[in-house]
Amino acid sequence: MNQRAAFMPFSLPTIGEEEIAEVVDSLRSGWVTTGPKTKRFESAFREYVDTAHAIAVNSCTAGLHIALTALGIGPGDEVIVPTLTFCSTANVVVHLGARPVLVDVGEDSNVTAEAVERAITARTRAIVPVHYGGQACDLEAIYEVARRYRLPVVEDAAHVVGAEYHGYKIGSDALYHALAGQNGHGVSGVTVFSFYATKNMTTGEGGLITTADEGLAERMRVLSLHGMSHDAWKRYTSAGSWYYEVVAPGYKDNMTDIQAALGIHQLRRLDGFITLRQQYARMFDEAFAAIPEIGTPQTHADRSHIYYLYVIRLQLERLTIDRAQFIEELKALNIGTSVHFIPVHRHPYYRDTFAYPPEAFPVAERLYERIISLPLYPTMSAADVEDVIQAVESVVEQHRR
Repeated sequence: MNQRAAFMPFSLPTIGEEEIAEVVDSLRSGWVTTGPKTKRFESAFREYVDTAHAIAVNSCTAGLHIALTALGIGPGDEVIVPTLTFCSTANVVVHLGARPVLVDVGEDSNVTAEAVERAITARTRAIVPVHYGGQACDLEAIYEVARRYRLPVVEDAAHVVGAEYHGYKIGSDALYHALAGQNGHGVSGVTVFSFYATKNMTTGEGGLITTADEGLAERMRVLSLHGMSHDAWKRYTSAGSWYYEVVAPGYKDNMTDIQAALGIHQLRRLDGFITLRQQYARMFDEAFAAIPEIGTPQTHADRSHIYYLYVIRLQLERLTIDRAQFIEELKALNIGTSVHFIPVHRHPYYRDTFAYPPEAFPVAERLYERIISLPLYPTMSAADVEDVIQAVESVVEQHRR
């Protein structure tokens, strides 16, 4: 192949003139922290997902931390987390003094209900399933386990904003009621999204929490801004008051209006972003179907895949090089890549503190040795996608057994 003239980054955000104008408007307004645009963004997200409560925060990590805090997670408790995730999913559990109980994943890279149930003990207080790569895990099976053990579910939905499961948007109240029952059966449900720069929509940094539970929503909203009493953000407006009360030792996790200004317009464009990602993913699927050395993402008919990530799996037994060398050769061809993820149990802190043995996670271990995330984002062109395909084909051709 002809090598690309310029390096293709693994990911770039897609920012338009409307986003830029809205940010400038925020700067000129004098209101740059949590304010009216954050409330506009929350309202728009509530409508998009179809939920009663949407709480904008400064990251998905903050949202997970707030959710677990509001659920009363603390020292001596255990929280079930898949090992194939970014470290923040487990870090927030440690911050609360609880123990993250890591479990293996299935062949689709998503946590399984069977692994969750095997890990439940008398100390288990919550389940944190992670929706991997842009496709939901099997929520029906996970909620069935949660109902039987009366455990809250806090979904790490960092990868799936705009995705659907059984025809419902992830994070919607209708999906929660379909899974937990109209009365909830004592199972709380929270969903936490990410708007980090690489995600399908971005606010630079940022996240958002949804829930159908009004009481839980109020606790989380208060915790997100120092534990200050309701609508504390209004205290600098003509409708507000200087007086407030701290009703809980909360956190500084609020979203700013500058971030929300991006989010307002990114959300309007999200479905278009997803459509383009799916189009490019089909191009990858069709090309790699003819290359036995490359495995493509598994999909399920009962849920959508929005391709936050396009993760190939190297069939190493068919190649003369390992994953690390494959990545280096793609880089030499000016194609940037990444790996999602180094399993949590492999990181020194978790390995040394909790003594997780690699053999306890055979699927995650096998996947980790083989997976590569390829560039896939809306600012790419179809020609860029073809460049990635040709680069992968070239490396395979040179190192085929």
